[in-house]
Amino acid sequence: MSRTPLRPLARILKARARGENPDAIEAENRARRHEAMADKQRQRAEGRLLVLGLAFFCAFGVIGMRMGTLASSVPEEPRASAVGNPIIGQRSDIVDRNGRILATNLQTHSLYAHPRDMIDPANAAKKLAEIFPELDEAELLKDFQGERRFLWIRRQISPEQMQAVHDIGSPGLLFGPREMRLYPNGPVAAHILGGASYGREGVASAEVIGVAGVERQFDSYLRDPANEGAPLQLSLDLTVQAAAEQVLAGGMSIMNAKGAASVLMDIHTGEIVSMVSLPDFDPNNRPRVLTTGDQSDSPLFNRAVQGVYELGSVFKIFTTAQAMDLGLVNANTMIDTQGPLTWGRFRIRDFHDYGPELSTTDVIVESSNIGTARIAMQIGAERQRAFLGSLGFLEPTPLEMVEAPTGRPLLPPNWSEISTMTISYGHGLSSSPVHLAAGYASLLNGGTRVTPTLLRQTTTEQGPRVVSEAVSAASRSMLRQVVSRGTASFGDVPGYEVGGKTGTADKPRAAGGGYYDDKVISTFASIFPANDPQYVLIVTLDEPSENSGAEPRRTAGWTAVPIAAEMIRRTAPLLGLRPQVDRPQQVGVTLTSN
Repeated sequence: MSRTPLRPLARILKARARGENPDAIEAENRARRHEAMADKQRQRAEGRLLVLGLAFFCAFGVIGMRMGTLASSVPEEPRASAVGNPIIGQRSDIVDRNGRILATNLQTHSLYAHPRDMIDPANAAKKLAEIFPELDEAELLKDFQGERRFLWIRRQISPEQMQAVHDIGSPGLLFGPREMRLYPNGPVAAHILGGASYGREGVASAEVIGVAGVERQFDSYLRDPANEGAPLQLSLDLTVQAAAEQVLAGGMSIMNAKGAASVLMDIHTGEIVSMVSLPDFDPNNRPRVLTTGDQSDSPLFNRAVQGVYELGSVFKIFTTAQAMDLGLVNANTMIDTQGPLTWGRFRIRDFHDYGPELSTTDVIVESSNIGTARIAMQIGAERQRAFLGSLGFLEPTPLEMVEAPTGRPLLPPNWSEISTMTISYGHGLSSSPVHLAAGYASLLNGGTRVTPTLLRQTTTEQGPRVVSEAVSAASRSMLRQVVSRGTASFGDVPGYEVGGKTGTADKPRAAGGGYYDDKVISTFASIFPANDPQYVLIVTLDEPSENSGAEPRRTAGWTAVPIAAEMIRRTAPLLGLRPQVDRPQQVGVTLTSN
């Protein structure tokens, strides 16, 4: 860059020649230079102001556009975003068929520690042990004084416990927000719900996951944000479930039973309205799984689904129904009941001597093993197996529970003729109470297959036919007569026309083979009302003993039947069934004069 000199030589020489002052030339050139510099600085400042003005204009334009977008959009709560896979804390509720809460969520807090931030670890350990008695003061102090930088104290605490910990005043004790699973009804429907626990967890949130029951079966649904918190609706009726549990628990205590189970099912849809297994537990404080001994002794064991038993004479109605459907017998066909019935080294006997013969109906009413076995011999092994398979007795329980596949029926390794005979009256094949409920529903609802379910059904889909409507009606009549004049006379509930069949099966020994002489599984399978059945009820007792008489009575007629009758008496009104009262005929009165 060239610059004009302040004292150019040519102008200086001319000025000296004319006698002028050369300093004026320098002053003039200096003034021009300063003026040019000022113009340049002004132009530069004007450019900067223009750029700054454009920047402010763009910023205000963006802010205005954003404000307009927010004003025109649907309002919603802001959500925090994080890099990676976030912990999903929200979990949908579980409700009964009427929308009443069975499982929900509760906002609480967790308690954790930063030991290096503690001022007085000994005092903190002492105070925490006083607030939480299950904690060990010495262990806490050891952890606080060790090398650990982070330590969980409690995964969830109550507001009162939170305030007590806050009053300790230790800067190393911190709280984190936490969502916990709450079962407001306690042990009611515990085996169905199962329970929940924590999966991935951090100080700010935790992942609630199902560990058993429907909580685990539908875990992905309950945790899916796409469902927008829609609850999972079960087929259970909370009121009926609570009443059934109360009655069964009282009956189990009176009958000195080791365990008990009941299933109440809609005979047309397969919806399970109530399912009870005792002993039970509180899913809010789920016990640990047994690591030794018999798992069936654990309160976690679901006897209604996982318990497979030889259920005894309740199977006899399947034998007579199949024989009637095949045209081999009818309700009045006389059956040879002369005993004992010998097959090789096996002998089949009846509980009482019923004489040389009984009608098919009386074989069911009197519960004759010999009569049922002779009918089964006419049916044959292949046809018997196929028929029981059509009722679902050869496959695991299809319920929507993770435990359901473990309820697999125990079948004879060789379905021989003797197996056919013993299975006809409930020995040699083990199944669960849910299997039995589905079988009775399929046989007695008009003869169409029913699949049990724990989900609320909005429509009724008719399954494949297993027997004719006439055979189904004849079977219902037989079961009604069992209650009115047979082995289940204690099961009659005025107004509800109960029909059913008793079953008492000796328990097999856990080791060494054979059966116990004084331990039985007693079962009563019933329907009500028998003239237009709406529900199936199964009540099963494990090792019952009714001891009010001189000798213990263990048969189902003395143990399971009275409990089922009381359960029907309590639950039928809750199910909306009105008792059918026989009104006496009015006697005509004619007035005459004296």
